[in-house]
Amino acid sequence: MKFKDKIAIVTGGTTGIGLATCNELSQQGARVYNLDISVPDANEHSFIPCDIASYNEVQKAIEKIVALEGKIDLLFANAGIHLFANIEETDVADLDRIIDINIKGVFYMLKTVIPLMKKQNAGKIVLMGSDQSFVGKGQSAAYGMSKGAIGQLTKSTAIDYAPFNIQVNCVCPGTIDTPLLAKAVDRFESLSGLSKAEIATLLNEAQPMGRIAQPIEVAKTVSFLLSEENSFMTGSLVPVDGGYTCQ
Repeated sequence: MKFKDKIAIVTGGTTGIGLATCNELSQQGARVYNLDISVPDANEHSFIPCDIASYNEVQKAIEKIVALEGKIDLLFANAGIHLFANIEETDVADLDRIIDINIKGVFYMLKTVIPLMKKQNAGKIVLMGSDQSFVGKGQSAAYGMSKGAIGQLTKSTAIDYAPFNIQVNCVCPGTIDTPLLAKAVDRFESLSGLSKAEIATLLNEAQPMGRIAQPIEVAKTVSFLLSEENSFMTGSLVPVDGGYTCQ
């Protein structure tokens, strides 16, 4: 098992890509800690309630893990939220929430975990980007902005910590069948008047591969980036989008 004796943290591991990644890492031997505000349905992984938008909560969660395990080998900073809106439709409160979770929450995780990895002189980190780390989409002003920021944070952090044997990469999913997508579809349905079936057809047709992806397909990529098989990739933004951003 490629993650035997490894200690992994996944933020937002209760649903979607986070849950699929928790399962994948666990099946490969890692002891996985899920940091989320949502309580999981099952206790398959060690769950620590944590709002990543709170630096204090992040610090306490990491301190608890280190007290239990003595180290942190792997981090998947996955937690995030989506907002389907242009600038005029984006409330200041919505903007603050996007920044607090999608940008500051990731920064807080890095700020807390990296000093531990530096002491170990080893660590692998994956940040959650998006196809919007590469391209723009309509009705996505705040969300797209946040994922562009994560792309740049990946590159800067990779450069800063390469001398300490810490690899930092970014997985950039396209349209994935997750609860986050379901919420976006609900909002688009109310704004457009299209049915969910019509929206599903549009989403599938927008992908060169003719379908949207399942969370496990992203989790497999994250698993590779966190594994010893990835020996020389750092600072990379890796699309998992069925070809969407190469059009």
